[in-house]
Amino acid sequence: MTLKSLGFAIEVLSMFTKENPSWGLRDLSKEMGVNHTIIYRILRTFEDKQVLTQNPDSKKYELGPGLAPLLAAYRSKNKMSDLILPIMEALSERTGESVFLTWKEGYEGVTVEIAESSSNIRFAVSKGTRTPLYLGASAKSIMAFLSEEQQNEIIAQGLKKMTEKSTTEKEDLLKDLRIIESRRWAYTEGEYSDDVFGISTPLFNSEGKILASLTIAGPVYRINEDNRQTILAMLMESTEKITEIISIFDKDNYL
Repeated sequence: MTLKSLGFAIEVLSMFTKENPSWGLRDLSKEMGVNHTIIYRILRTFEDKQVLTQNPDSKKYELGPGLAPLLAAYRSKNKMSDLILPIMEALSERTGESVFLTWKEGYEGVTVEIAESSSNIRFAVSKGTRTPLYLGASAKSIMAFLSEEQQNEIIAQGLKKMTEKSTTEKEDLLKDLRIIESRRWAYTEGEYSDDVFGISTPLFNSEGKILASLTIAGPVYRINEDNRQTILAMLMESTEKITEIISIFDKDNYL
């Protein structure tokens, strides 16, 4: 096999994604703009090695168990945190603000990773900081995706006020959570810390279970309607990358 044909075979394999996990021969050939005979030979080679399998009913090809040893080797060589932190650092550099990762632990959010802004005036948080899930963007973007029963259990424990802008009324909180769930991001100003904004997105495992949130935070005077949309777009992009990493490691805890 030449390097060119090897490269093309990898390109064929890369067509099997979360969005398109299975392909029929004709559809894949059409999508890639390549004669179906060439695609067929590559698919059969992957099938022989169990890298791909063919569904007996639909006749479509799907990723197979032959990839499992490769995935296991990748997991054993890498730590999830080592892959996530560089993404956070790049996001902090692009936005000029601090970025932190909050992991759900019981009914609290725990700061497990930080990429601090290089600005003299910045939001600072320490690893291990615990936050109730009803306060601030990082926490609310987790709480919004809990079950109604879990949300009510948190509320029943009492909503304590941290600042003048903290949400302490049940109906106000539930309204906020519905909005966050609908748009899949949260934004708050001065709710957990005075004069600090937070914009946050939820992070899920491969089964759609809420695990954590990714947050950009900084002084409120540096945020406005225009740059908020730009920051949100960059946050969404990083969230997608981190979600892919989480799905590879397929575990609920961070470390």
